[in-house]
Amino acid sequence: MEWLIGLACSTGIAGAAYVKRSLSGSGFLAAMILGTVMYALGSAVWFGSLIAFFISSSLLSRWKKHAKEEAESGYEKTGRRDAGQVLANGGLGLLLCTINWAFPHPLWWYAFLGVMAAVTADTWATEIGGLSRTPPRSIKTGQRVQPGTSGGVSGLGMGASLAGGLFIGAVAWLLLLVSSHPPPDAVATVLRPAAWIGIAGLAGIIGSLTDSWIGATWQQMYRCGTCGREIEQARHCEMPAMRIRGRSGWNNDAVNVTGSLAGGVSAVLLALVLSLS
Repeated sequence: MEWLIGLACSTGIAGAAYVKRSLSGSGFLAAMILGTVMYALGSAVWFGSLIAFFISSSLLSRWKKHAKEEAESGYEKTGRRDAGQVLANGGLGLLLCTINWAFPHPLWWYAFLGVMAAVTADTWATEIGGLSRTPPRSIKTGQRVQPGTSGGVSGLGMGASLAGGLFIGAVAWLLLLVSSHPPPDAVATVLRPAAWIGIAGLAGIIGSLTDSWIGATWQQMYRCGTCGREIEQARHCEMPAMRIRGRSGWNNDAVNVTGSLAGGVSAVLLALVLSLS
């Protein structure tokens, strides 16, 4: 029954996103499979946390889209999320859910919470930070950079990042209240809200900043020979761009996975420090 419920819910949500052009065909298929398996092997808390990230991120990507066009024009991937983006944001979470199903332990849940907080924080920072009225600064040098530059951070983006992590922690706790199969752990019910929300907020910030740092150091970056912009794309202004820095293979999806991993590890460490496992 769990497989059928997961399939129905995932197909409905992913289908709506496909119709709204938030997902490509490959993105729709990946989201449907990912959501189905997560619901069947996890619970409403695991699945709902993933859906909270997906829906909030999809809505923000469409919010004031025209105002963000300049910043987004240099991104490697924009608009409809493909399978690579879906897996980069949700694949690690699915792996943790599967491991917890096979070898249950509270720390797998905290790792998942940190991963989802990190991808949400990073996405919110990108979508909301792109509306900042002041140019971002490079996380590496502190110098002003053009909007949309990988590794650029702003005060608005940092605030959005924290809000995204806290949002995931709050959603997870609320889902726990209505779920009949909560993730096993030893946290007293009265402490659970503060623990989950606080851990998610901190893990989200850490994951998002890790994403920005790697974006400023390892991610492949190019310069457009026509407009002179520093971009993530190998082509811009309908012409090949010149690679100026970064390591081979470190594209946007790889950076996102690494940032989410940092968020997951941070959440586990925080749970251990607070003796929550």
